Amino acid sequence: MRLAVEVDGDGIPQLRFPEPFNVAEYFIDRHIAEGRAGKVAIRTLWRDVTYAELVGNVNRFGNTLFKLGIVPGERLLMVVKDCPEFFFLFWGAIKAGVIPVPLNTMLRAKDFDYIIQDSECAGLVYSLEFGSEVEVAFARCSWRPRVFLPMEGGDQALASRARDASPELQAAPACATEDCFWLYSSGTTGLPKGVVHAHGDIVVTCRHFLDTTLGAGEEDVFFSVPRLFFSYGMGVAMNAPLWAGATAILDDRRPTPQIVTEIFRRFAPTVFAAVPTFYAGLLASGVLTKNDVHRLRRCLSGGEATPPDVQRRWLELTGVPTLEVIGSTEMLFIYMSNRIDDIRPGTTGKPVPGYQVRIVDDEGRDIADEAPGRLLVKGQSVMKRYWNNPEKTARTLIDGWLDTGDTFYRDKDGYYIYRGRSDDMLKVGARWISPFEIESTLIEHPKVLEAAVVGRHDESGLVKAEAWVVLKNPADASDTTAEEIRVFCKSKLAPYKYPRWIKFADELPKTATGKTQRFKLRTAPQNS
Repeated sequence: MRLAVEVDGDGIPQLRFPEPFNVAEYFIDRHIAEGRAGKVAIRTLWRDVTYAELVGNVNRFGNTLFKLGIVPGERLLMVVKDCPEFFFLFWGAIKAGVIPVPLNTMLRAKDFDYIIQDSECAGLVYSLEFGSEVEVAFARCSWRPRVFLPMEGGDQALASRARDASPELQAAPACATEDCFWLYSSGTTGLPKGVVHAHGDIVVTCRHFLDTTLGAGEEDVFFSVPRLFFSYGMGVAMNAPLWAGATAILDDRRPTPQIVTEIFRRFAPTVFAAVPTFYAGLLASGVLTKNDVHRLRRCLSGGEATPPDVQRRWLELTGVPTLEVIGSTEMLFIYMSNRIDDIRPGTTGKPVPGYQVRIVDDEGRDIADEAPGRLLVKGQSVMKRYWNNPEKTARTLIDGWLDTGDTFYRDKDGYYIYRGRSDDMLKVGARWISPFEIESTLIEHPKVLEAAVVGRHDESGLVKAEAWVVLKNPADASDTTAEEIRVFCKSKLAPYKYPRWIKFADELPKTATGKTQRFKLRTAPQNS
């Protein structure tokens, strides 16, 4: 099964796929032919799974879906923790022609209720620890999936049923542009949306980022703090190691600095991914040492922009720079990144080969360098559509360009700088301000762990910056500390940019993927 690479009229590499093409054959079956049957594909605290075992279990799970009456083209919701069975079910469904839909395991019953109804799924499989919310949703939902099973926990559980299924399965006929799997967007500003991806999309993301930008190989060991249901975590912890014939580390516990340090000491990952908040917390904990990261060679930071001070401190601790990256559920994985030999702190680097980006104004016209605007991106991994939402699809996908909703500008050297979500920008004194610029300054203060900035009206009805701050030591919260932080910002920012108000919080509201939900802070009660 050979993939061809051609260069289009704009000089952008494009992948050409054979026909037929079921992506499960490329990511699962080929490893046996390439001699990896005995190699460890997945490692957990409790067991190792070889590539031969992976192939056999993928086939068993696919055959089990057939026995349960789920047919090609139907949707299967997955509320499954990070474990080998996630791989077995996801790829078994794809190989059988069923469309897997991994869901955020931290959702509540009302969210599951909505997605069950919206997806019109034929089945739902869940890990037992999420059963309380999932079962409530199933009981009250007007749409009734024919199959509703726990992953484990008895003879009727999916994993138990799969043990007796055949380890042989012929891949369902498909093509690279055919519907393959869905992800639901995180819903930071509204109801989650079903994002439909095709069979070729995973290949495109791996070929362009892993091969040409990251540089990954069979010897690598991948570990991701973001979970598998999140496109970032799926890309690093599942798709990347399967593409490279490498090893994935999975841990279903809630990631803490102590647990992640334990993973480093036990499994010695070579490629590590986290969100900026986690990097900051890990650094603040002091538990990770230089000796714990002796095999580490690549670090990815995405989900939100990484403050330069966090990048600096991580490099000092580990000797390995963080690659600032950006991707999205709609593009599936990373489309812009710094390079290991070309890192500019405070920027998101340059487009990954295979992707094009533009910065435009509100009328869709290209903007000159050094001016902020909406970021558009184009590439072969772009979603096919939002499920059952043609109006939103039409607003987001225009002539093949995806409107990311992010504000960026490009500097004179061609590096792209994040300035927040388009609806997070502040206009103070007729001048636009990026919350991230202020947040990056706040986090440089030695007492500050995290920060988020929103706009607030002063007594004259004018918008000024308000900072919500999480301190490393909550006992430091005081008017004196607030003034100390305010003076610090004044010394580093233009006069109109410093935060007029400093609010202390135990934590910041975030999505499950680690993105700060600034809209919740904008509507928080005011005490001053």
